[in-house]
Amino acid sequence: MSHHDPDCLFCNIIAGQIPSKKVYEDEQVFAFHDINPWAPVHFLLVPKTHIASMAQVTPEQAPLLGHMLALAPRLAAEQGCNPYPEGGFRLVVNTGTEGGQEVHHLHMHVIGGPRPWKKG
Repeated sequence: MSHHDPDCLFCNIIAGQIPSKKVYEDEQVFAFHDINPWAPVHFLLVPKTHIASMAQVTPEQAPLLGHMLALAPRLAAEQGCNPYPEGGFRLVVNTGTEGGQEVHHLHMHVIGGPRPWKKG
């Protein structure tokens, strides 16, 4: 597994080679707004290390996934999701073609805001 795949759209966004509307960045992850949002709040949370999908995750990456899951609620609130329990958000990780994954770099959709949502 490489840290950067030069042919990967998300690796190139993380590297700043393709513009994005950044939500958050630290040493492990990068978050940016989805270009085709399904809801009033819709951003992607991606690891900076290139991992093709959840199917390639190893036990060694559990701390990274934990970091992503722990960070999502804070970023969702900062982006405008209303607080739990009346408000909330969805976390979606599509895996593989049959699972709806379009970009083969692990990413978590954080989707929220008033319903009804346009899709999904």
